[in-house]
Amino acid sequence: MNKTLLVLAVVITVAYPCAQAQQPEQTDHAIDTVVVSGSRAQSWLSETPQAIGVVNAKTLERDKPKTMGDILNRIAGVYWNDLGNEQHSMSIRQPIGTNAVYQYLEDGIPIRPLGVFNHNSLNEMNMAGASGVEVVKGAASSLYGSNAVGGAVNFLTAGASATPTAKVGVRRDGVAGFTRYDTSASDTWGPLGLRFSHYSSRRSRDNWQEYSYGDKDSFSLRADYALSPTSQLRATIVHTDLDAAMTGSLFENDYRNNRGKSLNTFTYRKDKTTRMNLAWEGATTANGTSTVTVFTRKNDHGQIPAYSIGSCAGMLCKGVINNNHVDSLGLDVKHQQEFAWLRSRLIAGVYVDKSDNPFVSDNLSIVRDAATGRYLRYSLANASNPQGVRDYQTDILNTAVFAQWEFSPLPGTRVVLGGRSDAIRYDYHNHLAPGGSVNYGAPDESRSFSHVSPKLGATYAIGPAGSAYANVSQGFTPPEVSQLYGKTGIADLQPSVYNNYELGLRWAFLQGRLKLDTALYRLDGRDTIVSYTVSPGNSENRNAGRTRSEGLELGLNYDSGPFDARFATAIARHRYLRYQVSATLDYSGRAMPQAPRDITSIEIGYKPVAGARIALEAVHQGRYWMNNANTVEYKGHALLNVRASYQLARGLEAWAQVRNLADKRYADSASSSYAGTGSYAANTQNQYTPGAPRSVMLGLGYTFNAL
Repeated sequence: MNKTLLVLAVVITVAYPCAQAQQPEQTDHAIDTVVVSGSRAQSWLSETPQAIGVVNAKTLERDKPKTMGDILNRIAGVYWNDLGNEQHSMSIRQPIGTNAVYQYLEDGIPIRPLGVFNHNSLNEMNMAGASGVEVVKGAASSLYGSNAVGGAVNFLTAGASATPTAKVGVRRDGVAGFTRYDTSASDTWGPLGLRFSHYSSRRSRDNWQEYSYGDKDSFSLRADYALSPTSQLRATIVHTDLDAAMTGSLFENDYRNNRGKSLNTFTYRKDKTTRMNLAWEGATTANGTSTVTVFTRKNDHGQIPAYSIGSCAGMLCKGVINNNHVDSLGLDVKHQQEFAWLRSRLIAGVYVDKSDNPFVSDNLSIVRDAATGRYLRYSLANASNPQGVRDYQTDILNTAVFAQWEFSPLPGTRVVLGGRSDAIRYDYHNHLAPGGSVNYGAPDESRSFSHVSPKLGATYAIGPAGSAYANVSQGFTPPEVSQLYGKTGIADLQPSVYNNYELGLRWAFLQGRLKLDTALYRLDGRDTIVSYTVSPGNSENRNAGRTRSEGLELGLNYDSGPFDARFATAIARHRYLRYQVSATLDYSGRAMPQAPRDITSIEIGYKPVAGARIALEAVHQGRYWMNNANTVEYKGHALLNVRASYQLARGLEAWAQVRNLADKRYADSASSSYAGTGSYAANTQNQYTPGAPRSVMLGLGYTFNAL
């Protein structure tokens, strides 16, 4: 890391006089674009002291993403990991994982309440209703509160068009058995603008992978109404209905020899989610604007998770069926005040989120086929195994105040000082009788947490073409409801805290045609919650871990004439500084599993004629350890993808996408349960989520615009 820091310092030193010589009279920053996620208000990227990746509406329209991964993975240091049917895990300054270290937002409002994080939350989004996405990398709890540790992913909803506009599109991938339809309509009538967007996808049972069907419907409706020249209302509603098989993973031999196999025949995930926001924004003081947002959520998540099947004895295994429900009502109030003194700005506000979270869980007895290893059928098993039966409700209250002051003490500089104070309360109510010979969880209780998350950052304009920044910030994540109340006893847990240190450089070369965005970071975690084995078969959650993640993120974008190119890479190292999981097993000092050495993508595009584009993309994922003991390794992979599109006529476009062009066998996820001691059995301890073979997607879309 010291060598990397030296290289970054040399780049800044060398580039500074070059930029001064290139554009001595230019006054506007060549790298600038407007972002909203770094300060919860419109800001110039050049004056934002934090790494932010942006994918705009133009790119979304051009590339026709199939999944959220197609959107996010073009950002250096961001990796959306495909687990099938829009189920996913994530990596932003953390290993690929499912931990509650990210905040997922829509127009700045969290799509989930704290304490009920789910790594699949982005399947609740409507891609057809988004105008872009911004990813704040690193700790962002000073603005967005809990879980914004590795980063915050903010989807921006698309507003109404000024004139009548309508779109319809269809795409089909025969190998994946995937069909998707997109429709939207938009117009403005005087002060009122409306936009409707619908996304519908179907994955049939007849495709390369057994038991992998998936149906999703999602629609968005956004209304904007101008009350006056200085105030407006915005209302949005987003509803998503997902019914998908949970294919699960394969053991070593099946992954090597039959990647389309599924061990599961009945596991599923069914999500129904609705979010509604009503926001008023207007001038309330001289040079001041206030925003008041009232929001509500209603989420219902039912599943038989593939990952819960285990503890097999002969042909009988254990599993779980559960339902996790959320009802939320919240308020977000923000005020932005501009001052002439030091060109300063104050952004401050309050946040209140009250959520009811009932949860039920029952045990399953599962029959496994001896010849194939497939799980064939299940029945309720509460009488023989009552320990896992749960029926409780947790009432969650999160209140917060936040403030951020921005000012320019010297020409070309911008300093940002901010913080947020969060208070969290869980009221737990067990609907079953705890205690006795049959234990159904813990007794009723109330528990509170609080945390203050500070941030200090500064930017410096290195001439008109570049900007350097430094940032020190903190993120935190409180114990999840499931970590506290998912077992018989209540663990004595505190929030995990992460300190983020960051240096960055943004630069424009060749009169702005080539843009560089790079950051060097360290993210230190303490009081990380780990599962500690007290005795064989008896484990509990403890604040017993310390971690360190550090790396270099580098993004390059080029666009000129018929050629465009993109390069994004993250070179990282993730380690356990302290991680003792039992009295005899200690992983301190080891690399964290599922932490690739690098994640890199390169794309080169060419426009041979007007209205046509073809692009070749290469994706590389470096090797990583599959287990905590660092004894089983996934070798990584490299894939090639091709995209092509052509405007057949005004408003009519055809496109094609070829994925995994070389038809490589690879894994979207690879893990091993081998603890590093005792006998090692690859075919029972190693598990892989197989990646898709070569497939071709064809699409056709039509856009009507009254202009």
